[in-house]
Amino acid sequence: MKAKAIKTERYLSLEDIKKHLQNVEYIIMAAPAPDTFKQTPIHFTIFLNTADTIPKDIQDAILDKFRDEHKIGEPAELLSQLMPVGFAISSAQDTPMPLLLVKPEDQRSIPHVPMHVMDFLADSDEFFEAKEKNLTGWSYSYE
Repeated sequence: MKAKAIKTERYLSLEDIKKHLQNVEYIIMAAPAPDTFKQTPIHFTIFLNTADTIPKDIQDAILDKFRDEHKIGEPAELLSQLMPVGFAISSAQDTPMPLLLVKPEDQRSIPHVPMHVMDFLADSDEFFEAKEKNLTGWSYSYE
């Protein structure tokens, strides 16, 4: 079974992003990992709604909290730093999809804000949609 790609219709403007994130604490996203990562079949991205630099010990505590709450296994390929994040709108989705903007051309062309991002591969039985159905999903947590 092949999952359909999420079709972006437009991106939120900088002003809309700031409004959209007003009471958001974090966003967690789960997607299928590349097939070569059998032990860590889910690609997790946690978008923390802060542009502040977070000390390493606090980052570790935050990651441990997410792992405990969502029964997420040992992370691999961990990136944890401030990154540019844009938001895509699609008629098929209820909430804007967060986009980690890695490519310089995307950073130039897509409105974005800095957010602390934790991006890693891991396993969890709580995210079977990503693991078994090859679906990508995200969930917002509000303050």
